[in-house]
Amino acid sequence: MDGTMMPPATIHPKPGSGKKWFFIIIFGLILVFGLFITVYYISHAEQIGVTVIRMEGTMVTGQVSDAETIGSEVVGRELRDAADDPMVEAIVLRVNSPGGTPAAAQEIIRDLDYAKSKKPVVVSMGDLGTSAAYYVSAHADKIYANPDTFTGGIGVVWTFSDISRWMENEGYNISIIKSGSKKDMGSTSRPLSDEEQIYAQKIVNDSFENFINDITTQRKIARSDIEDGRVIRGADALRLNIVDEIGNLNDAISGAKSIAESRG
Repeated sequence: MDGTMMPPATIHPKPGSGKKWFFIIIFGLILVFGLFITVYYISHAEQIGVTVIRMEGTMVTGQVSDAETIGSEVVGRELRDAADDPMVEAIVLRVNSPGGTPAAAQEIIRDLDYAKSKKPVVVSMGDLGTSAAYYVSAHADKIYANPDTFTGGIGVVWTFSDISRWMENEGYNISIIKSGSKKDMGSTSRPLSDEEQIYAQKIVNDSFENFINDITTQRKIARSDIEDGRVIRGADALRLNIVDEIGNLNDAISGAKSIAESRG
């Protein structure tokens, strides 16, 4: 054996081996991502399909949400979030409200119409779905109510209080400096003038016409059946086409799924 050292052999990578590893890595990433999606769907199975949004309490504009009141911005945000969520196929709006302000209803309706343009929206009424709450509900694809749900109550009311006699008896005086004759309209320290009565009635009438015209446009309801403003039982409301089905929240969820499936 001589002392000559041989140079180490040079190993040349096979042509295309870089691309092979690239595709292996990409495939591995796709597999991991697929497993992640599968696990996510399984762990969030209860959220996939139909989401329930609650509109409970007196409706007002804003972000308030407590045992007595629900804000239009709260309901509207939840409607839009559900509409934009790819895992939500349909929306059920659970209504348990005596109504509220026309402005609050109008704000919610805009968001409900947005949601309805993307996926089915079904209303499920609990104890109450009257006045402005029905105003909102009329825009849904379908309305469910219980036989003894109170609904209807279509109308507008504006209440004024007058404690001027009590104030006079108690020797309580109040001075009002105002810029216009109607600026203190509604003050409890005096009754409405005849002119103010006429003006208030016009506001109520205009609001009511907008209210009832919108409802009768959304649904085939005879104006004469609802214009007196009475509250109507769910069983009777079905006959008048004020609601579509008698059923509870679970029935509404099933109905919403059926509508989503029928639309493909």
